[in-house]
Parts: sequence; structure tokens; C-alpha cells
Amino acid sequence: MFGLFKSDPTKKLQKDYERKLEQAMHAARNGDMRANASLTEEAEALRAEIERLNAG
Repeated sequence: MFGLFKSDPTKKLQKDYERKLEQAMHAARNGDMRANASLTEEAEALRAEIERLNAG
């Protein structure tokens, strides 16, 4: 019953992941491949964290 109001940490991570991918896409469209690579790397780290939380 008390878990009803507990926030799901994966929802926040999922939003951050999607935001990073969108920023990477915009960086690639603007020709900034260095920013694209770093943002994609950050997004992949978030995806790995989401998968770790879902598995455990």
C-alpha cells in the first residue's frame, strides 16, 4: 500500500535518456559530431542503468 506513492526511478531515467538522444540528433544535424558522440555516450550510459534497474 505504501509503495503506491513511490516514484519509479526508471521513468526519470527514461526521460533523461530520450532527452539526450534528441540533443544528440540535433547536434548531428548541426554538424557537431563531437557533441553528438558525447551525448550518445551519455545516453547509452543511461540506457545501461535503466536495464540494470529493470533486471534487478
